[in-house]
Amino acid sequence: MNNFWNNIFRYPRFFVSSFFGLILVILTPFRKLFKIPKLRNFLFLFILILLITIYTILKNMLGF
Repeated sequence: MNNFWNNIFRYPRFFVSSFFGLILVILTPFRKLFKIPKLRNFLFLFILILLITIYTILKNMLGF
């Protein structure tokens, strides 16, 4: 039974490390794009448009 509780208490640490690993894997291609000046402007514009779109969708969904 002691081994069971040790596994239960280790699970949150595993979840957090797996989540951060996933985020790093997802962001690696974007980090490479930041090194190219021409694509850097395009990436900033894309992120800005994405954030505005998400804001607009949430604003309309919540009825503000």
